[in-house]
Amino acid sequence: MLKRIAAIVSTYFPISHADVAVTKLMKGIPTDDGLLSPRVELASLFIDQMHPQDVGHTLAFIHGVKVYQSIEHALTLGTGELAVDGVLLIGEHGDYPYNEIGQQLYPRRYFFEQICGVFGASGRSVPVFVDKGLSYCWEDALWMIKRAQALDVPLMAGSSIPVAWRRPMYDVEMGAQIDEAVVVGYGPLERYGFHLLESLQAMVERRRGGESGIKAVKYLGGDEVWRAAKAGEWSKELAEAACDAVNPEKKGAGSMEEESDPSDLHAFLLEYNDGLKATILLLNGYIREIAYAGRSGAKIDAMAFVTHDANPYCHFSYLLLNIEEMFLSGTPSYPVERTLLTTGTLDAAIRSRHEGSKRLETPHLEVTYAPPERIPWRPQNTAPTGATLDVWPPRRLRTGAGASGERKSS
Repeated sequence: MLKRIAAIVSTYFPISHADVAVTKLMKGIPTDDGLLSPRVELASLFIDQMHPQDVGHTLAFIHGVKVYQSIEHALTLGTGELAVDGVLLIGEHGDYPYNEIGQQLYPRRYFFEQICGVFGASGRSVPVFVDKGLSYCWEDALWMIKRAQALDVPLMAGSSIPVAWRRPMYDVEMGAQIDEAVVVGYGPLERYGFHLLESLQAMVERRRGGESGIKAVKYLGGDEVWRAAKAGEWSKELAEAACDAVNPEKKGAGSMEEESDPSDLHAFLLEYNDGLKATILLLNGYIREIAYAGRSGAKIDAMAFVTHDANPYCHFSYLLLNIEEMFLSGTPSYPVERTLLTTGTLDAAIRSRHEGSKRLETPHLEVTYAPPERIPWRPQNTAPTGATLDVWPPRRLRTGAGASGERKSS
């Protein structure tokens, strides 16, 4: 019998995070190795907000998944006690307000509180995955970690980008020295700033000594970004190396300075406790891909994270496979502390922006952890191939090679 999973989502419309993740548990998981049959069963669904283009209710009806009107009932299946083996929490998209510093108040902690309420009342817990950041603010994210620890909840969270394709196939060698790093990308400040931070963290956490945490964060915007480069606050050489790794079709023909939109240009300057310097650059108007560059001495390594930018957005397939792995094994595929750190760093960057680009010391971000030696599921190619390029939705479900869960080459 397959393990039963409850999906708790904010809203469910075409190409929402609910659609590109939960739908694969009903229709199959497209990968380079074929269309894989889910190894778990979607048993229930809770949708917080009805979108005008809702597809969640229709898909659930077609696939025999019951939609419940409360999180408690979705987890208990109406029995009064916990009746599922894992929970997929997606609090992304939806009509939620913003606070005074520009953070969208997604109800991830609120959902998690209710999930943990069922766990506490039932006297047992099951694994939970939280899509993207743990919360919009550090305090809620830390509460979630502590609540999970108190109830012995296997908890995992994060972005799909670290398990996307990489061009070239590159990973930081475990224990390598990194002196400075830059990640470039695009998109809205909060939503995509998180993706860039997770991309950075997935690389630099493998450096010598493991993760030591971040001691200070500073936000820069507009022309301040270029002035800071001239002052040596971040490395333009590394940024150019990262941009050189971007697909030419997703990059302007000119320079970063010429083509980035000054009204939508953002940078986070990060100072790590072990001396590593890192920069996040949102170069809207110039590039439409996420890329990394790191320096060790005089040596620079650079690569791009390649996403599948069409329905069904198959980089989420590899994230989902790692989530399934946790549901089956009870062990997260990578430490939740990574996402605790990135959640807190994004919160600090947005607060720095609100305070006029003030450098904020962040002793609370002394988050330490050991990175995983390997992640169970990663693409083996430098771009999507195989079933990821098939017409969606699939006409039939195939079991492809690689379904046993062995690691893909990185």
